[in-house]
Amino acid sequence: MITYFVAFLFALMVGAAATVVVRNRALKYGWVDRVKDSRKIHSRPIPRLGGIALVTGFYAPLAALLVVDSSVGQTFRSSPEVVLGLFLGGSVIAALGVYDDFRGADALKKFTVQFMVAGALYALGFRVDQIHNPFGPPIELGYAALPFTLFWIVGVINAMNLIDGLDGLAGGVAFFAIGTNFILALARGEVLMSLMMASLAGSVLGFLIFNFNPASIFMGDTGSMFLGFVLAAVSLKTSQKAGAAVAMVVPVIALGLPIMDTLLAMVRRALLGRPMFSADKEHIHHRLMSRLVLTQRRAVLVLYGICCLFGLTALGLAYANSAQSALLLAGVSIVVGVLMRKLGYLNLGDAGQVGQVRKRNVQLRAVVKDVSAQLSQADSFEAVWLAVRPVAELLDAARLELKLDRRAPGANDAVVFETQRPAGSALPLEVRVDVKDGDAGLGQLLLDWRDGRGEVNRDEELALELLADAIGRAAAGVLARAAADPSRVVAMRK
Repeated sequence: MITYFVAFLFALMVGAAATVVVRNRALKYGWVDRVKDSRKIHSRPIPRLGGIALVTGFYAPLAALLVVDSSVGQTFRSSPEVVLGLFLGGSVIAALGVYDDFRGADALKKFTVQFMVAGALYALGFRVDQIHNPFGPPIELGYAALPFTLFWIVGVINAMNLIDGLDGLAGGVAFFAIGTNFILALARGEVLMSLMMASLAGSVLGFLIFNFNPASIFMGDTGSMFLGFVLAAVSLKTSQKAGAAVAMVVPVIALGLPIMDTLLAMVRRALLGRPMFSADKEHIHHRLMSRLVLTQRRAVLVLYGICCLFGLTALGLAYANSAQSALLLAGVSIVVGVLMRKLGYLNLGDAGQVGQVRKRNVQLRAVVKDVSAQLSQADSFEAVWLAVRPVAELLDAARLELKLDRRAPGANDAVVFETQRPAGSALPLEVRVDVKDGDAGLGQLLLDWRDGRGEVNRDEELALELLADAIGRAAAGVLARAAADPSRVVAMRK
């Protein structure tokens, strides 16, 4: 037990110290998360590479124990496939997160790397062979074990990534799941898994000192994906030695909040016709703040309580008989049902609007696709404007303005395009979206509505953000050609 405490304490100190170093370097070099859209909760730039500190804090005590000539070191060396899977796989996932935090990785790149790592883990013995069946003997997966294992690992990685929306939320959610896994591994005499969880708990706690509201640093995708990877892998190992009655049920309950939030997001986006990988403000933590009028800190504390409930339920299931397990599952189901009702997820009164919203979103996605295709062929600012101008009518805007900065040789000012149309007489609601190429600002897209609305819905906002990205790419291409041939730049204002 002393070894676990030393690993925890060492990871905590290394994690906290590394967090300070990473935060200071990120501020110095501008590696911060900027407010780019209305989904952002914070109002100022925050360093986003705290995941590097999490990874460092986790591996530091494990690497030290690995080389120490002791009984613990011998335990490490006697399980090379476990050490290789967690060290090498975790490093690859962390590297993917760093790349995503710096450059941005699309869904295809992320899933490709994640599934490759998951496949390697399966080959090293991290797998699900059976699923509990409450009405009979356990279901042996057979050939389905591979896809089930892959989707479990990739699913948990991305579930932790999605839950990372408030200061301290992902770290706290992970901490409760880590505690559950640690107790289970300790009770079953799994020294290696217990050490992994002790180290990860210390690293997370050291990071949370600076990440809890008001946060001075974010973990970014590096931290959230890494946490998801380690939790997914360790839960597979701990469940393999569990009784058939609780195999995989315990880790699913222990990670109940991120899994539930991910499933809700998938169902919501499928029903409403939104892109599956688009972001929104309808996650559980967002609804706690908007519907129950909670502050960010109180919302996080409420979710900590829910995670604690899930963790205790998971521990109870690990040692309960069939009748007790049924009662525990019924109890937690009632709590989840009440929560879903309070947050509006089970509001049948909104069901009639789903079809209309879906139809509108399909139309928006089609227009964004068509306009983006036209923008990809634009060879001048005029062509960019001609592609964008019909958006005003589609969104029923009273005014649409596109301002593009000309940075090419011979350019003295910005090019401004504008169109107006009769669309109401109420006080205007104005929305501005920055047009960028990477981090380089190229201008703004501005829209006015005079139909009395008080806000722009998230679907229209998402469409505008996608259009702004397409405009940025098109404008960058025009400027690149103008730089090569300055005579192509024409001074004008329309």
